[in-house]
Amino acid sequence: MGLRIGLVAGEASGDQLGAGLIRAIAGRRADAEFAGVGGPGMAAAGQDVWWPAETLSVMGLAEVARHLPRLLRLRRKIRDRFLGWRPDVVVGIDSPEFNLGLERMLRRGGLPTAHYVSPSIWAWRPRRLRKIRRAADMVLCLLPFETPPYAAAGIRAEFVGHPLADQLPMNSDRAAARQELGVAIDETVAAVLPGSRESELLYLGADFAAALGWLHLRRPGIRFLAPMANDALARRFGDLLQDRAPGVPVRLLRGGSHGAMAAADVVLLASGTAALEACLIKRPMVVAYRVAPLTRWLLQGFRMLNIDRFALPNLLAGRDLVPEILQDQVTPETLGAEVLRWLDDVPARDALVAEFDRIHRKLRRGADDRAAEAVLSLCVGREDPRS
Repeated sequence: MGLRIGLVAGEASGDQLGAGLIRAIAGRRADAEFAGVGGPGMAAAGQDVWWPAETLSVMGLAEVARHLPRLLRLRRKIRDRFLGWRPDVVVGIDSPEFNLGLERMLRRGGLPTAHYVSPSIWAWRPRRLRKIRRAADMVLCLLPFETPPYAAAGIRAEFVGHPLADQLPMNSDRAAARQELGVAIDETVAAVLPGSRESELLYLGADFAAALGWLHLRRPGIRFLAPMANDALARRFGDLLQDRAPGVPVRLLRGGSHGAMAAADVVLLASGTAALEACLIKRPMVVAYRVAPLTRWLLQGFRMLNIDRFALPNLLAGRDLVPEILQDQVTPETLGAEVLRWLDDVPARDALVAEFDRIHRKLRRGADDRAAEAVLSLCVGREDPRS
């Protein structure tokens, strides 16, 4: 019997991580079999997909509550399937609310488990460490500052690097990106990313749109590129632009965020993975973050937040590299002024690029290969038959 690897991924980003992990393990162990929950990328890499990844993809508290009975039934079915198949290790990829509970059940059933992508315990809900300790034999971390809390709690954790740092070139080609998008090399370009989720657009979209109007009045030569995650968000942001920035020429793109950022001189974005992407593409950015008033009150009132910074480039540097605009500070004037500051301060831009290059090198560690080695280390007593 060959080596058996179980994997559970519940969204597109997890599918990409899982596909890379499968390929890296298969390159080391020709006898490996892969099965579980995954998307098209994992299927193409060689996974036997028992359930498609979208069966786990539920966003928002209301949606989770509505689908909870179905998700609990599904988790029990996945548990029973794995306990019957008896893989040598099961890897839960991100989706911690679903996967940590599954991993705990499988570990109780005698199966080694790994959790790939650390939950944000460094930012909030550090008490989740107890839940993770019961669920996973190992946590694979994408960012270097994620491992110390695990070490302090006696949980095995390994920093494997970030796959994006492996995928994105050290030097992004601005001229090629502009040629691809039909943008002149001498134009001033701002990429605008108000969020990839409806909730982000709800809280930031109007101010982002108004900021473009504010900038257009002061620098009418700026060309705006707005890559949108899907057609629905593009329509919603288009409506906001008509309302808050009428007449301002903004090119809405379907996807293509990396190309838009590579073509840009500056990026205005909602906090999240996009900030890391802009960092790796080496573009100055203005980062905004806003949550619902009730959520903010809960986070502050119950002291659930554990950080002073929220933008990933600043967290990785351990200091303020890029401006963070938070909650009531998010206004068109504040956002626009920070964009102009980057456009006008060439020495600051050059210094920032040097810092971003350092961060890129720190994260570029061959994440797929390191993750594969870590997962295989849990497969006790299952040596490669070729050795």
